[in-house]
Formats: sequence, structure tokens, C-alpha cells
Amino acid sequence: MSKIRFVASDGLPGLAASLAKGGRRVLVPVEKPAASKPSVVFAPYEPGIKMTLAKATVPPKEAVLPECETLMTFQKSRDPADLNQTTLALTAVEEGVPTVVFACRPCDARGFAALDKPFLEGLYADPYYKARREKLTVVSLTCATGCETCFCHWVGGGPTSPIGSDVLITEIEGGYVLQAMTGKGEELLEASGLPDGADKFPLAEAARKAAWASLVPAPDLKAAQESLKAMFEDTAFWEAETARCLSCGACTYFCPTCYCFNITDEGEPQSPCGGRRLRSWDNCMSSLYTREASGHNPRPEKYQRMRNRVSHKFWTYPENWGPYLCSGCGRCITNCPVCLDIRAIVLDAVAAAKGKV
Repeated sequence: MSKIRFVASDGLPGLAASLAKGGRRVLVPVEKPAASKPSVVFAPYEPGIKMTLAKATVPPKEAVLPECETLMTFQKSRDPADLNQTTLALTAVEEGVPTVVFACRPCDARGFAALDKPFLEGLYADPYYKARREKLTVVSLTCATGCETCFCHWVGGGPTSPIGSDVLITEIEGGYVLQAMTGKGEELLEASGLPDGADKFPLAEAARKAAWASLVPAPDLKAAQESLKAMFEDTAFWEAETARCLSCGACTYFCPTCYCFNITDEGEPQSPCGGRRLRSWDNCMSSLYTREASGHNPRPEKYQRMRNRVSHKFWTYPENWGPYLCSGCGRCITNCPVCLDIRAIVLDAVAAAKGKV
């Protein structure tokens, strides 16, 4: 079974179409017109859809962690012979539709790898996430160059990183080289019917080297964990770093690795005795995110929330799981209405902590 295949320059839409046969959901990047700021989002492939290979504005995280999902439904029934006796029936809802995320970027694929740690490798695996992840195949398009807000190579990734990808696509003159990175990727390429591309792989390797050569050298972040720990109680530092923040939460909603959520129960209007339990995206930058049922809020100030967010990504998550909880995609920078830059906050913490660690 060849791990390398080739498709001509105009062949990617046809490949996406072939993958969608048999009921498989194929999420492809498409342009989403808007009045003020057009964006690129992932949408299910359908005949006639116009794909783009531009980097998506919104990462494909929803393939495994939907914005809102039903975890279970419940139905209460009362015993007609004893009205004091009520039975509650629960029905779990676990989805697992075979899905391909097509032409995402390596930073997005690395986002899936980051989510796998808490959802699959903890004391308990999340059954809803697991059902989707096991049926997900990630086909990534390597980046030809870096950009001003990208910093994937700061955090262990890169424009051609294979982390989280089942297939890597690299553009060369006249087409694309597809390389299987996992067994799942090999099966997908075998079923694609694409011709062997081993003879073109040296051109893909050259393109990948050129992508790395285009990057500005990354600073050393080895001191980030200890520096953030040392600066944790420095209120003046965090207030200064967060002064411009609007607490809008855009940085979290555009992030491929953030996974804060809320769980709510809702009754169904058509049934007075039934309802459903929902899991929805939430964000730790919201002032109400940590408010407890008693009314106490351990993080009422925005500097506390920013401190938590940055420390989670560059200190506590790496302490527990190894890699950073950041893929360096830069969307939190490009979508921040006041242009806050998480890179600057981390570097400022490293600089300010010198002498303390």
C-alpha cells in the first residue's frame, strides 16, 4: 500500500467529492460572505459547493466538539397507582458520523491532538467526543509560508507539522502530493484511487523546507512555565497586560484548542415531563464563567481571567499533558478587537520573571 499519492492542481474538489460518497461527511473550507468582513468556514461538501484553500477564519473544532450538542434526553412518568412515585428515564445521545476534515491547516490538526488529552486520556474518556474522534479523518494542507500572526513553530508545531493529521497535502508545481501519516490515512488514500506519487515526493520535501525557511526564528519558551508560575501573584503585571481587554471572548471561540463548556437542562415545550441535557461552548474570559451557585466568583476581574487563560495554555496544561495548549494559529490575535497578542504576554512574563526564578 503506497503512502504517497498525487493529484493534479484541479483535482482537490473531485477528491473531496469522492470522499463524500457513501454518506461520509466531508467538511471543506468555503468562503462565507458577510457585510463587513468575509470569512472562511468549514461546511459539509455538497455538489456545486465552491471550495477555497485559504486558511479558515474558524477552526474545524466543531467536528468533534459541537457548539451545542444534546448529551441525553430525559422523560418523567408518574405511576398512576401511586402518584408519589415518579420514574425518570434517561436516553444517551452519542453521535459518531464518519467525517473527514479536508484541507485544514497543520495548526488545526494539532488542535485535535490537544483536545484528545483531556477528553480521551484522562481518568474518564468523554464518550461523546470519543464517538466523533474515532470516526474522524484529518486531511491537512501544509502551509507554503508563515504569516505575521502565525507562531506554530514557537509551540512545537510548524507549517508542515504532521501532529494530528492522518494525511498531509503539499502543493508542488502542477498538483499536490498526498502523504499518509497514519493507518487511517493509508486506508483513505488506498480507497481514493489516486495514482502513486512517490516520484514527486522530493518536490514536496523541497516545498516543505522552503516553508520552514520563510519563518522568523522562534524565541525560546523553555522558561515560560516557571515564569508564569513566578508571576502568578503579581497583580500589577496582569492588570497592565489586560488593561485593553474587552472580555468579549473572541480569543476563545476562534481557538482550535480551547474547550470550556457549560451544561444546562432544558424542558421540551411539547412535553411537560421531558427534556434534554445540553453541552454548549463557554469561555473562561466571561465574567460569569466561574460564578458558583452560592454567588461567589473566584475570578471576578478580567486580569484574573486572562491570567488563568494564559497560564492554562503555557503552564498548567503542559504540566499535566506535555505540549502547550496552543497551536500557534494566531486567530486569537487576528480576531481580537483590541489587538491583544498572547505572544507578547508570554514573552513579557518571561522577561518580568527574571530574577524571580
